[in-house]
Amino acid sequence: MPRTFTGRITLAAAVATVTTALAVTLTACGGDHDSPAAKGATPGGAGSAGTHTVKTAMGDVQVKNAPERVVVLDTDSLDSAVTLGITPVGATTVADKAPFSAYLPAGKLKDIKPVGVIAAPNLEAINALKPDLILSSKVRDEKNYKSLSTIAPTVFSETTGGPWRANFELHADALGKKTEAKQVVTDYTAHVKRVTEALGGPAKAAQTKVGFVRFVEGADTRLYLNDTFVGSLFKDLQVGRPANQDKDGFSVDVSPEQIDRANADVLFYSTYGDAKKAKETDTIGGPLWKNLGAVRKNKAFKVDDNLWMLGIGYTGAGQILDAIEKDLASTS
Repeated sequence: MPRTFTGRITLAAAVATVTTALAVTLTACGGDHDSPAAKGATPGGAGSAGTHTVKTAMGDVQVKNAPERVVVLDTDSLDSAVTLGITPVGATTVADKAPFSAYLPAGKLKDIKPVGVIAAPNLEAINALKPDLILSSKVRDEKNYKSLSTIAPTVFSETTGGPWRANFELHADALGKKTEAKQVVTDYTAHVKRVTEALGGPAKAAQTKVGFVRFVEGADTRLYLNDTFVGSLFKDLQVGRPANQDKDGFSVDVSPEQIDRANADVLFYSTYGDAKKAKETDTIGGPLWKNLGAVRKNKAFKVDDNLWMLGIGYTGAGQILDAIEKDLASTS
């Protein structure tokens, strides 16, 4: 599992028992050969009444052309659905009783039913919603795939985070929203261009080294690399990156005594969990932090961890671009 969701509740034995029981119950009612996912041999029917084939991380899956009852099991698929104008009937949360992604419009979230936590979905709750499409990823829910696909056609990406654009295209295909998706991508590309110009244009942006630090309760502090959601946004903006962060991979872990490795012209940072327990409080109060170039020039900005870490999609990306433009414009 990607380390972005540190501290997330893992799948308990009780859930495994529910998974087995549900699978047995559903099989007794007809088995996999009667499931919507297995039945769908209708090749690309006309209009919303037909079906089409989606190529997924688990193989080809037949889905309705216009799914109406969608369940999403991660924050990226929730962003994709809302971005494309669809309100899921169910979604997982990052922790038990946690709210859905707060950066998304509240009106789009109020009718969504919680169906467990990410990587530990409540299969009974999902089944009760009678979905006609389930979206998740292999890295989160491979162990649940058979049970999920018995409930409804289930579309998995390989993983989350870095390949968020490809995942969005997959979600759009499954949701029957490929045309709308093209417009979303076009709008995002134009947004990136506007922000890059606001930063002084590509040449000036490339000369500005931008870093990202995440303080994590229960783990070392992380400097985020290129194969991450935020790393991809920095690349889109054509900004420079500190040499020790301008590389493939997820993150570099540092202790408070190594925070000088976060040196950059501009620094964004967020905190997962309690600031004191995540060592943020002591670190930013220390001399190494205060001596960072971005801190000395008042270009270190604390940002919303929920958005920057969980907003993995075009709506989240758009809001992050706005935040970058606002923060840098305030110190120009």
